[in-house]
Amino acid sequence: MKVSKDMTVNQVIKLSPKVIPVFNHFNIDSCCGGSDTLEEAAKKAKIDVETLIRELEKAMEG
Repeated sequence: MKVSKDMTVNQVIKLSPKVIPVFNHFNIDSCCGGSDTLEEAAKKAKIDVETLIRELEKAMEG
């Protein structure tokens, strides 16, 4: 499954609930902050968006 930086946190969770632990690991709010795009969420969490996407895709495969 391909994830893009323009998708929202909630869209990714809807695709695969397996990603919730990844968001938790990076302290990304999947409730109130669920409308943030992955790019916005990564910026707030001070992590690289590509790293976040890679981890999300890995979680979806597992």
